[in-house]
Amino acid sequence: MSTQTGPALDTPSRGHAFVAGPKGLPLLGNLPQFGKNPLAFFELLRGRGDMVQWRFGRNRCVFISDPDCIGELLTETERTFDQPALGVAFRAVLGNGLIVARGRDWRRKRSLVQPSVRPKQVKSYAATMASSAVELADAWSDGQRVDIKREMAALTQKIAVRTIFGVDTPADSEAMGRAMDVAQLEIGKEFAGIGALLPDWVPTPGRARIKKAAAVIDSEVGRVVARHRDGETERPDLLSRLLTAVDESGERLSDEEIRDETVTLYIGGHETTSSTLVWAWYLLSRNPRVRAALTEELDRVLGDREPGFEDYAQLTYTQAVVKETLRLYPTIWLITGVAKEGARLGGQPIEEGTRVWSSQWSTHRDARWFPEPEEFRPERWDPAGGDEIPEYAWFPFGGGPRVCLGTRFAMVESVLILAVLARRFELDVEPGVIEPVPSLTLQPDRDVLATVRAR
Repeated sequence: MSTQTGPALDTPSRGHAFVAGPKGLPLLGNLPQFGKNPLAFFELLRGRGDMVQWRFGRNRCVFISDPDCIGELLTETERTFDQPALGVAFRAVLGNGLIVARGRDWRRKRSLVQPSVRPKQVKSYAATMASSAVELADAWSDGQRVDIKREMAALTQKIAVRTIFGVDTPADSEAMGRAMDVAQLEIGKEFAGIGALLPDWVPTPGRARIKKAAAVIDSEVGRVVARHRDGETERPDLLSRLLTAVDESGERLSDEEIRDETVTLYIGGHETTSSTLVWAWYLLSRNPRVRAALTEELDRVLGDREPGFEDYAQLTYTQAVVKETLRLYPTIWLITGVAKEGARLGGQPIEEGTRVWSSQWSTHRDARWFPEPEEFRPERWDPAGGDEIPEYAWFPFGGGPRVCLGTRFAMVESVLILAVLARRFELDVEPGVIEPVPSLTLQPDRDVLATVRAR
């Protein structure tokens, strides 16, 4: 399916040369078009060329679609491109965490957070991922009607609470979950609306709602952090590792920094995986051939047993299903950077202060890199006979020095959950097209209702 609306140029300009984008309005630039449907707008820009100039309010912008330029943007971040200033809603939730931090502060925080999500640690969390999925599978029954959004959100919340906080109290996940739902909605509204151009001091109903949600998040995280500090130090969860991590000068993260990194990890471990799984079930329901190939692999590799971390490498088709889901419905659908002095892309100088944009949604659906781009075809990821995919034509987790630290966590979690549930059940999603809504992550526009069918 495609969200593209409006005509593209018949002869798009490909290569490393600037072309003009759609004509904008005084003061607002192209913000009205962007705000109405960001995904369609990015597809429209891609139709114009590989380096398209446009305006976000008064800000000069360039939208890039060529994987080489995308790679330059991602790998040059921190050197010739900077993180953009993000809106009030985004900062209220994420504070100055790893996603937001810049320069020396970012490098310090990355060095402290990275050990918590290395492969060895992810392996230790795999048992929790699988056992939590088994609990859900045991609760399902043949013929049951479920809301997949709600089911996957509850499951990944449980895993996040167990792996990050080391607790299993429903109140922890429920309060955080409700606040994060509000936060995600308000971040999307502010980013694509007039709020993106308003000064920080201007009060709006949306900003009031996000501050209230952030206060709940602060309270919940603060309560769990205090409990960790008062208890034993030797715990296997992510929060305990953050609390004991020290930088090269021997200093630990402050309480505020702990809060920011914990929320960042929570979003990465819950929101992104939940969204990916919802889209995977939707796509599998619409593609019986792929569903049959998936269950064939699960039966062959697992038989009658539940999966563990040691099975991850053998579940290659299951991994391909997740990768193809992330191609068609990338959880993170947008990256941006602000050009510093001397910035260049594709050999072209980029004026200092220009905001450079690229979209996973748009690039992942480019027929130059993905033949039949609208088709759900996991076989394109087969290393032996799949498509030749250029580097940075697929970048659901970003790339370069600021690549998402939770990439392996998210992949292992998605594959193990899918393996546990799809080995026992098929989910028949109700007919009808479900459209993506770009907010903090790419979410379905409505409840995703399905009937559980025991295999």
